[in-house]
Amino acid sequence: MLLLNDLLLSSAALPLPNRGFAFGDGFFETLIFTGNQLQLAADHFARMQQAAAALHLTLPAALATPEALETTLARLAAANALPAARLRLQLWRAGGGRYTPTTDAAEWLATAEPFAADNTPVATADFASETYSIHSPLSFCKGPQAWIYVRAAHERQRRGLDEIILCDAAGHVAEAGAAAIFWERDGVLFTPALASGCVAGVRRAQVLRAARAAGVECREGLFAREELLAADAIFTANVAAVRAVRQVSSAHYDFQSLSFTALQNDAI
Repeated sequence: MLLLNDLLLSSAALPLPNRGFAFGDGFFETLIFTGNQLQLAADHFARMQQAAAALHLTLPAALATPEALETTLARLAAANALPAARLRLQLWRAGGGRYTPTTDAAEWLATAEPFAADNTPVATADFASETYSIHSPLSFCKGPQAWIYVRAAHERQRRGLDEIILCDAAGHVAEAGAAAIFWERDGVLFTPALASGCVAGVRRAQVLRAARAAGVECREGLFAREELLAADAIFTANVAAVRAVRQVSSAHYDFQSLSFTALQNDAI
């Protein structure tokens, strides 16, 4: 079952013109529904609000508050009989036109699949050599720059890596292929700033909150890859998992760190 503009359907046809298909005029969210609740609903909603504002879109009523978002997507999880679900929510501008839009109204589609967390360590990672992150007014949200991550995933697969790390054109570390990246050195937790072109991940925000609550000093900034390589420990974090990284290039790292242990104890 899926939700198309708040209609619960077994299948749906999307008529043309479709501005999401034609122009990438929209964005998407990946969300996790477990324990009868939408995880990090407030963070997802905040990013959706910011993305809608950046694209001059109006969020539909069914998605217009954190509570409405959770209620709407709970229907989809229940309809698919999924106690643990990975949800994809795609929004795009309604109407036709060319580059100049004719409306601020949005249409949307939500789909569900079973979810099982994978917190196994990342065995091998390396820096991407074919693709760079690009900072833009929309780089904080998911969708408008998805081609970057498709290219990075292709390179990761071709090179036989478990994870790939993107940098910006100036060589600053940005993020992993589908996750935020963190590293610890001398008890301080580091992560790239949004100015690197990384996504403003909801798990990234939660990791920083949890680490600061545990008394860990956190620094966000533009860091050279050498600073990551000099870390004591590295881990990635996205909505689905927090994973320790064993190796980047030829450098090996501790399985755990103070920050990583604190995050596990915080059950995130």
